[in-house]
Amino acid sequence: MTETKYIRPNTSLIAFFSNKVKHNGGINFAQGLPGFAPPKELLEILKEKTKENVHQYAPSNGDLKLSNLLLQKYNSKYKTNFDASNTLITNGATEAISLAFIYLWNKYGDMLNVLSMNPVYESYSNLPRIYHCKHFVYNYSDNNSVDIDLLENQIKENAIKLIFIGTPGNPMGKIWNKTDFDKLVELSRKYQFYIIIDAVYNELYFNEETYLPLNNLADNIFYVNSFSKSLSITGWRVGYLICETEIMKKIRNIHDYTALSSSHPLQSCIAEFLEKYDFGKTYISETRERIKQSHERISKSLLKLGFEIPPIDGGYFIWTKLPKQFTDGFRFAIDLYDEKKVSIVPGIHFNENANDFIRINVARLDEEIEEGIKGINEYFNGIYNKHE
Repeated sequence: MTETKYIRPNTSLIAFFSNKVKHNGGINFAQGLPGFAPPKELLEILKEKTKENVHQYAPSNGDLKLSNLLLQKYNSKYKTNFDASNTLITNGATEAISLAFIYLWNKYGDMLNVLSMNPVYESYSNLPRIYHCKHFVYNYSDNNSVDIDLLENQIKENAIKLIFIGTPGNPMGKIWNKTDFDKLVELSRKYQFYIIIDAVYNELYFNEETYLPLNNLADNIFYVNSFSKSLSITGWRVGYLICETEIMKKIRNIHDYTALSSSHPLQSCIAEFLEKYDFGKTYISETRERIKQSHERISKSLLKLGFEIPPIDGGYFIWTKLPKQFTDGFRFAIDLYDEKKVSIVPGIHFNENANDFIRINVARLDEEIEEGIKGINEYFNGIYNKHE
């Protein structure tokens, strides 16, 4: 029985370890689930919205007010010239990513070779698996820097047609700087590949604001975002996709026959909130600071225990290498939960070679952070005591 618990399940390890907490209690550092309540103003709008006539299908392209507000935001901040033909409201960022992928799979079939940054978020690796496409991984250089020449060689050698970029990334919160991102865009034009920019954490940076190459949206770039993380409403499943008009026409056709529309009442609530409360800037700023402080608190504790933490620029997570005495992140995660009811995700979920890494979600309430740190410290103390 002891060894059978270490058999890796044939499922998402994020779901596997998160479900342990949902079913048996504990601290959920596993799932990218915020511990914070959504903005109270948004919840008040939600109460009132039930009285309005918004309970039928939304327009398949999205609530008109919400779409117009997004256009207003991006055209003002990024000096873009997007219009209604460029936008689509989706069932979370996951649908937006999937729609872009399906469009490209229809275009290239099994010639759709995909490249992701190591460590790899689960959608980026599993979409190619589901559609029987080749998936390649690019490894960052020292200090998580980008070697553009090395990246270019990998693109050429593997005939890459699509690159995923999360910024800040998940599980490792790297933000792509302007120099590297602009060079990547240049390469995409040179070698005729597409880029999916996943920006769901883009407003949750720690120091420097996230750079997004949107001022001249090329026809080979898909921009994906959602309200899930910035407003702490992951269960609402409202995201959006922005891309070139002719491509968007084909993507909308796919969307119409697979999802039809995202929740109309929830889209309407978000639109009213964004309009009344300056796009939620106060709430997002406060959330950003809370996550940054939690990141610093947990990192400080982990470093004392011998963990190694690469540079992290933003997002929800700490991506960290286990102390040297641990070589099996899955076994570590199982034992940590079984003994102290603290749930994390082993690194192998994001890369098969990351056996000695784990991911920790820090977007939790202070009391959960404190309890989680306590549990991890007690787990290590127990290990040390066993060897005395």
